[in-house]
Amino acid sequence: MNKRVVDIFNEADKNLKDIFKDIDKREEVNSLKVIKAFKDCNVTEDCFNMTTGYGYNDIGRDTIENVFASIFKAEDALVRCQFISGTHAISTCLWACLRPNDIMLSISGKPYDTLDEVIGISSNDSSLMSFGIKYMQVDLINNDFDYDSIKDVITNNKIKLIEIQRSKGYSTRKSIDIDKLERVIKFIKDIDKDIIIMIDNCYCEFVCEREPIEVGADIVVGSLIKNLGGGLAPNGGYIVGRSDLISLCASRLNVAGEGREVGPTLGINKSILQGLFMAPSVVASSLKVAVLTSYVFEKLGYDVEPKYNDLRSDIVQNIIFKDKNKLIKYCQSIQSYSPIDSCVKPIPSPMPGYSDDVIMAAGTFVQGSSIELSCDGPLRYPFIAYQQGSLTYYYGKIAVMNAASELLEYTCN
Repeated sequence: MNKRVVDIFNEADKNLKDIFKDIDKREEVNSLKVIKAFKDCNVTEDCFNMTTGYGYNDIGRDTIENVFASIFKAEDALVRCQFISGTHAISTCLWACLRPNDIMLSISGKPYDTLDEVIGISSNDSSLMSFGIKYMQVDLINNDFDYDSIKDVITNNKIKLIEIQRSKGYSTRKSIDIDKLERVIKFIKDIDKDIIIMIDNCYCEFVCEREPIEVGADIVVGSLIKNLGGGLAPNGGYIVGRSDLISLCASRLNVAGEGREVGPTLGINKSILQGLFMAPSVVASSLKVAVLTSYVFEKLGYDVEPKYNDLRSDIVQNIIFKDKNKLIKYCQSIQSYSPIDSCVKPIPSPMPGYSDDVIMAAGTFVQGSSIELSCDGPLRYPFIAYQQGSLTYYYGKIAVMNAASELLEYTCN
């Protein structure tokens, strides 16, 4: 292994101790939150039982939804294996809350790439816009909300729903912390209390001590193959929030008239519960790997976002390579130190929902899991690697250490 890389990692072990202690404190707070919800909702071994077919009277499914509502301090929750991704859960929520001629407003810039065709930013005959639902957008200014423009749009248009994406997605902006979220929600509600505030919370759960419902959001959406699945949930998504909105989402996911009463769990309940139980620890490991990666690559001369000592709102770490081949090499190296498919060499390829070719290192136990160590990025300037996850700190450290060493050797040759 490259000696310079080894020296930087040894230096990091000494200099990151206080930051890691802060992460441990947040892990403790979120662990208390989880165990309290398990106790208050009376999780028993009976909850592990499965249903098939229609899924009537699934005690485990109903208990899981009570647990999620408790953790998020929400009125209700919808947690289902029928959600195939975070994008699917977000799409379900939008379709449930919006009607023809309603206006959806994004105030965090353009949402994640996979929502382009859902909204109609990219043409699709099944998009919201194709059904007469209108879309407006306000971009961030200097990584904060543009309050003047938000007020202007709300004052001059009847906005039904405002969508806020906390994580940066494939953009170069900073992710949105919970304090900024609290300020803008209060600002919006003071202008029009009836606007539905919907939060895309993917990658952000358990990073902080508070969640969006606690700061005024009406409905919050995320994926179970990210933070809250703890690396154990094999698929699924969640929606938490106001009970009337959750009922609409259940009818949209399943069928009007049956709503949340149907939906077989097919043996997934134990994995969801155990993954949620492990999630505070796994998220803490992911954060430590992200901090370590940021420290090391800044020392190696790369631009990184966030910096190692910045306040974090999600588990995503950006490494800005400004070089297509370095991005590809780094992702390939991360793949080679993954537990699954380490023999596979990822190459940039078209992917459904993305306008650019994407390279994706994801040697994970669950396909596409972002809470396990993964690294990906679109093949567009400035060629950013978006790294996230790690089930344990040391597995992540091993992978990043070797990938950094291989990248340094590659650039020297």
